[in-house]
Amino acid sequence: MQAANRIQPGSFLTLHYRLSGPDGAVVVDTFEGPPATLSLGLGQLAPALEGRLVGLLEGAHAAFDLPAGEAFGERNPQLLQRVSRALLRELGDPQASYARGEVVEFPTPDGAGSYAGVVREVGEDALLFDFNHPLAGRAVRFEVQVLGVLD
Repeated sequence: MQAANRIQPGSFLTLHYRLSGPDGAVVVDTFEGPPATLSLGLGQLAPALEGRLVGLLEGAHAAFDLPAGEAFGERNPQLLQRVSRALLRELGDPQASYARGEVVEFPTPDGAGSYAGVVREVGEDALLFDFNHPLAGRAVRFEVQVLGVLD
């Protein structure tokens, strides 16, 4: 019988994982759908989360409680930005309407990717967006079930 593979830096993984905040609200959950696949060290998960995976065996099911700010850093007030409605019309659908709490995708300057912001305030001429990770500055529970490990 072959021993289970142990996760090490650079391992390719298939796993289910769940991220939730201190109030138990789930932000990401793959347990109800297809599992995630990722390579450790490529930044697909936050470094603090990847660090919790190293050493786990294939087949492991574990949960980790990370203190506030460790998983996604502290909240950065500079990531609260006002965006004019004129710019929003230029970047997206000119007829779009926005509501508080809505997540809006923005193109990166090079157009190759996108990033998201949460609408915090809706004003006449501009909207206030929060570009912090939803769990920045918060305690995080990270639950994982390791399905497969390739070195």
